[in-house]
Parts: sequence; structure tokens; C-alpha cells
Amino acid sequence: MRYVMKQKLFSFGDDFTIKDEQGHDIYFVDGKAFSIGDKLSFQDMQGNELAFIRQKLLSWGPTYEIYRGGQLAAVVKKHLFTFFKARFTVDVPGPNDPEASGDFLTHEYAFQRGGRVIATVSKRWFSWTDTYGVDIAPGEDDVLLLAATVVIDMVCHDRKNN
Repeated sequence: MRYVMKQKLFSFGDDFTIKDEQGHDIYFVDGKAFSIGDKLSFQDMQGNELAFIRQKLLSWGPTYEIYRGGQLAAVVKKHLFTFFKARFTVDVPGPNDPEASGDFLTHEYAFQRGGRVIATVSKRWFSWTDTYGVDIAPGEDDVLLLAATVVIDMVCHDRKNN
């Protein structure tokens, strides 16, 4: 499934809208302003929370937890000691954690599991700022991978310090 993710530039907190390939709004990510650490609610367009993203404050390196239904679903962590390319791990219960690698500053990277690409993120087709495409392979957890993409955007493009 192909999605278009766009960050709202003028908002309190980090807010994103996510459209499907037909251009319909399908998800909204509401960044909680004025909170200690980043907190975001990943919602459908009816306002139902599908996931909750929370920055883990006392950790070694950028770490975010993704909750679904009140249960920890994944931990997204940036690898600190990598040469030449940045990497993120999406630690899910069980084996075969997805890893993201590529050029995060230009939004050109891929999620892989077991050597197989399960999602790609690309800004190549979008010239306006903070808009990029996310292609997710059939059978994958779209909400989890989109939430991980939001986390990577926040870690790599921290606008609070700009």
C-alpha cells in the first residue's frame, strides 16, 4: 500500500496527515504540545487512537515506544555506533525485528526484515517540504511501520532546536 505522509508546519506539537494512494486522508498523528518528551496519538480520521507513541526519556540514545491497545507493541531505537549509515531497529515481540537503513536526512530509506524489503520511504517524487511517500509491502503492519516512520522523522529532523 502506498501512503503520502506530510507534516503540518504550523501546529503545536508534531502533527502529521497521512493519505492513501487515492489522496484521501486516512490517518492523523497528533503531537501533544507542552509535554515532557515527545508524545503522539496515531488516529484514524474518526479520532480512534490506533497507536500511541512515547519518547523514552531515560535511555541511551533516541528511543521511542509504540503502544497499541495499551500494550507495548514496539520500541524504535537509533543505533548509536554505526559507520557510514544510520540505522534504526523496530524491536517487536518475537524474532525478526525490522531494521531501517538508508539516507534519513533526505527521506530515502527502507525497512528490511530478514534481508527482505518490507517498506520504503522516499521524498523523490515530492518537491515540497516535509512530504514523502511510504510504500508498504502487502501483509505488513501498516500502522506500526507508519508510526516508526514518524519516529524516524522526529529523531532525524528535530525542528524544536531549529
